[in-house]
Amino acid sequence: MEHEVFVPVPAEALRATLTDPARVVRCVPGLQRDADAEAGPLAGRLKIRVGGHTITYRGTLRVVERDGAITYEGQGAEARGKGSAELSLTVVLTPVGEGTSIGFTGALTAAGRLAEATDEARATAGVRLLDKFVDAVTALMAAPEASKASEAPQASAAALDKDGADSDTDASDTDASDTDASNRDASNTGASDADADADADSDHDGVDDGVDEPGRSPVFDAPVPPPSLDPLLDESFGATPIDFPAPQPAAEAAHARRTMIGRSAEEVDHAPPRGRYAPVPAPEAGGATATLRWIAPAAALAIASAVVVGRALRRRR
Repeated sequence: MEHEVFVPVPAEALRATLTDPARVVRCVPGLQRDADAEAGPLAGRLKIRVGGHTITYRGTLRVVERDGAITYEGQGAEARGKGSAELSLTVVLTPVGEGTSIGFTGALTAAGRLAEATDEARATAGVRLLDKFVDAVTALMAAPEASKASEAPQASAAALDKDGADSDTDASDTDASDTDASNRDASNTGASDADADADADSDHDGVDDGVDEPGRSPVFDAPVPPPSLDPLLDESFGATPIDFPAPQPAAEAAHARRTMIGRSAEEVDHAPPRGRYAPVPAPEAGGATATLRWIAPAAALAIASAVVVGRALRRRR
């Protein structure tokens, strides 16, 4: 495959970056270096996406300079599978105006999942990988230039601050010399006043003899906090007995509770509602039963009477 990209970077600076394995490994997308330092800076795992499938290869990459061109030679095996791949990518740098034209020419030999993909899918994956690699290289080279550009204004600002500080220092020295004399007079006056106050407030004999010194307030003159708001706190009960009410019997206590708070919780839970919300009683079935109790003997008596009368009539005939 062949691919060409233009970058606004000088060719010499770009060559120094593309031949440095430590910087190349930072620009290859999907590359994860091995933790083993002996494996080399360009050894690890490379994850690529081809035709909607992600394939991870474990291998190494070498950087070789031949006849002014940079050649990347890599080989790896699938991390999950038996496939393998070998790559030879030649990079040619051509200065163009204020930038550089990068020409890529590559040859790929693959077996396994990568070989099963179509030529179009492999070409699309290769172009996408190279474009991301070039973008990462350009961003990496632009970072030092940006830092240098930011350092220049900071250096000039620091120089200006230093000159301003020197001029301010000279002016402050002049003002300080003028104010020293007035400060000395004020300090002397303040010191004399402070000494007078200290003499008035100090204990001359240095012994706490219980005599109030002039200018000092004794400890016992401190305000006493007001008593508590409890009206019974100041009363002395002494040995006065306290009369407690005698406990009421259980039955009387229960009746008192019902009298005070109405019906108990049990009564409220089990008692039916009264008044207009009382349930309508169902019709009683006892009336029909009582009627049947009287009708049955009467019917039996009537039948017996009819039988007797019938037999009597037959005998007469």
